Amino acid sequence: MFEKSPKSYTDLLGKTNRIVEGTTINGDIFSPADFRLDGHLVGNFQSKGKIVIGPAASVKGDIVCKNADIEGRFEGKIQVQEILNIKSKSHIKGEVICGKLSVEPGAEFSATCVMKPHVKNLPANGQSTEEKTA
Repeated sequence: MFEKSPKSYTDLLGKTNRIVEGTTINGDIFSPADFRLDGHLVGNFQSKGKIVIGPAASVKGDIVCKNADIEGRFEGKIQVQEILNIKSKSHIKGEVICGKLSVEPGAEFSATCVMKPHVKNLPANGQSTEEKTA
């Protein structure tokens, strides 16, 4: 009568993946859960959750995710389905596609920006479902 659907393994853990300061990854990262990066990534990142790029972190590559908070350095193309928060000490270069954008005063934002509030999902190839039908 009161059956609940079983939670996925990542929901049960309630934890975030983390790459610590001083770590450098050359390659692509795919994660179904939230992710915090305090090290350096040279490559692409894709997640169904949120990515947090810490103040000492840097990413050089493309990001596709649901939400993002950037405090460090980012260079490339970022596609955020919902909200992109750019903190005051961040440095952004490249291309931004997001649903909503928040930029704190003091942030270095040198990017083209397209806001698409009705983006349903962002598949791996980088085109939203709206772009495919248009």
